[in-house]
Amino acid sequence: MLQDIRDNTQGVIAKVIIGLIVAVFALFGVESIIGGFISSPPVAEVNGEEITEAQLQFNTQNLLTSLGASADSDQTLLEQIALNQLIEETMMRQTADRSNMIVSSDRIDRSILDNPQFQINGVFDGDLAVRTMASQGYNVPLYRDALNQTMLMGQLVNAFTSSNFVTDAELETVAELTQQTRDFRYVSITLGTRTLGTPISDEEIASYYEENIGNFTEPESVIVEYVILDKDVIAEEIAVDEADLLAQYETERSEYEGSSEKRAAHILFDIGGSSESETIELAASVRQRIMDGEDFGALALEYSVDTVSAEDEGDIGYTDGTAFPEPIEAALNTLAVGEISEPVVSEFGVHLVKLTEDDTREFQSFEEVAARIERDLKSAQVDQIYAGRLEDLSNLAFETGDLQTISDELNLEIQLSDAIFRSGNSGLFSNPALSSAAFSDEVLLDGNNSDVIELNDSRSVVLRVEQFNEARPLPLEDVEAEIAVILRTEMEREAVQELGEELLIAVESGSGLDELMAENELQWVEANGTDRSAFNVNRELVAHVFAEPAPVDAPAYSSVTLSNDTFVLVELNAVNVGTVADLDDASRSQLVNQMKSDFGGADLSSYIINLRENSDINAPMLEEEQF
Repeated sequence: MLQDIRDNTQGVIAKVIIGLIVAVFALFGVESIIGGFISSPPVAEVNGEEITEAQLQFNTQNLLTSLGASADSDQTLLEQIALNQLIEETMMRQTADRSNMIVSSDRIDRSILDNPQFQINGVFDGDLAVRTMASQGYNVPLYRDALNQTMLMGQLVNAFTSSNFVTDAELETVAELTQQTRDFRYVSITLGTRTLGTPISDEEIASYYEENIGNFTEPESVIVEYVILDKDVIAEEIAVDEADLLAQYETERSEYEGSSEKRAAHILFDIGGSSESETIELAASVRQRIMDGEDFGALALEYSVDTVSAEDEGDIGYTDGTAFPEPIEAALNTLAVGEISEPVVSEFGVHLVKLTEDDTREFQSFEEVAARIERDLKSAQVDQIYAGRLEDLSNLAFETGDLQTISDELNLEIQLSDAIFRSGNSGLFSNPALSSAAFSDEVLLDGNNSDVIELNDSRSVVLRVEQFNEARPLPLEDVEAEIAVILRTEMEREAVQELGEELLIAVESGSGLDELMAENELQWVEANGTDRSAFNVNRELVAHVFAEPAPVDAPAYSSVTLSNDTFVLVELNAVNVGTVADLDDASRSQLVNQMKSDFGGADLSSYIINLRENSDINAPMLEEEQF
C-alpha cells in the first residue's frame, strides 16, 4: 500500500496537483484552503458588515497589552470592551466611505517613510519595513490598507476634536470655578493621649481576643533542612603559595608603575663643529645661566639645534620610560619637576634636560593588595570547581531522597531553618524563591528534595521539608500588647469624636466654644484664599471645604473626619469667585486648550451615540442596553 502511494506520487498528474496546491498556498495563504472547510460565525454585524472572531481576539490582545492587564483579568469584560471598539471603528469607517473621504497615496507613502520603526539611523530601509510589517501580521498592501483606514478615521475624529472654539462667556464661567478660592478656618482634634488615664483591663483584652481571634493567627509554616553551595567556602579550600602571590604582585607593580609618564624639555647642543668636551662646557655655562634666573625657553631658542622643540620652550613631550634615548631617560629619573640636569651626552649631541611634568604613581604595598591578589588567583579555580559541584548538586538533589548523601558527597553542612512562612521571612529565606520551593507540592506534599535554587552567581541551595506546622491561633500572652494598642486607639478615636460633637453643639448653641477650645488646648488655623489645588492644607480637608455651599450672611460650620481619624471643625467664611483676569497667559492658554479638548470629546461621544442609534448592530455577546 505504502509503495503504491510512493509510486503514484511520482507520476505526472500527481506532480501537477501538488504544484497547484503549492501555488494556492503561495498566492493566497493557508487560510484560503483551510478557511474553505473551517469557518466560525461572526461575533457581530454592523450594517451588514461582519466582525470576525479573529478580529476580536486580535483587538482583545492589543487592549490587554495597552492596559498592562494580567492574564487572569476578566476575559469576558475585556472582549466586550474590545468588541465595542471594533463596532465604533466600523461605523466610523463606513461613515468615512459614505462621505467619500480619501487619503492620498502620497500621504500614505510619506507616513510609511517617516515611520521610525522602518528607519535605520534616521533613513528609511525597505527591507526593515517589510520585515517589521510581517512581524505584525501584514504584507505591504495589507499594511497600506490598514494605514489608510486609520488615517481616514483620524480625519473624522479630528473634525470633532479640533474644530471647537471657546467663547469669552464660556471661559469666564469655567474660570469662576477653577480659579475660585475660599476663606475658612478650622480646628483639628487628633488622636493623642486623652485616654491615658483610663486603664485597659485584662478582661477587655481577653474579650477582644476571643471576639477577633481570627486576626491573631500564625499562618502555616515549615521548618526545612538545607545545604548551601558557596563560592566563598570553596575559595577557602584552595591554598595559594606565597611565592605565586609575590610574583603576581611584582608583575602588577611593574605594569602599573611602567605606565606612568614624564614630560620633558631640552636644549640640544650640536657637537659637529667642536669637541665633545667643549660642547659639554658650553652646555654647563648655559645651565648656570638658567640657575641664575634666565628663562629656559628663551635660551632654548638661542642655543638649541632642535628648532622644532625650541619654538615650544624646548618641549619634547611625554615618555613612559622608553620614548627617549637611554641617557635622557636616566637623567629624568633623577630629577624633580622643574629641575635641570647636568649636561647629558647622547647619540644626538649634548642635552640639558628639564623635567616639566611627572605623574609617576606608586603601587600599593604587598600587604595592602595581597588578599585581593589571592582572590584573583583563586577565582578561575573557584569558578571551575563551583560549576562542577553545582552539576553534582543538581544530580544528587534529583536522585536522592535526603540531604545526607549530598552532605557526604560534597562536604556540605546540613542546616536547619527557623519557621518559614509563605511570605514575610527574613535573612536567607527572605528570598521568595526559597519559600516558594519549600511550599511547592513536590517538596511539601511529595517529600522530595527541591531543585537547585541559585540565589546568585556564587550561592545555590537545595532544601527539603523537615516539619510542617498548620496555621494556629497565637497565644493570648503573645498578642496582649498588640491588643492593648488596638483598644487604646479605639478609645482615643471615640474620645476625639466625643470632643468633636461637643464643639459642634457649642457652635450650634452659640456659646461655650471658646472655653471648650481653651480647656482642650485647641486653636483655629486660618486658611484664607485657599484654592482647589492647595497643598499647604490637608487635601481631604480642601475637598470637603470646596464641596460645601457658600455661606449666606454668616459663617457656615461643618465637620469632617479624615482618614487618619482626625476630627476637623470647619468655619467657612467666604467663597471668592475666580475670573479670567486671575490667569496668566500660559494658564489661560492651557485652560482654553483643555476646554476645546473636552468640548471636542463630548461632541465625538454624542456623534458615536447617534451612529449607534442609527446603525443596524447585531452583537449577541453584548447586552442590549449597551447600544
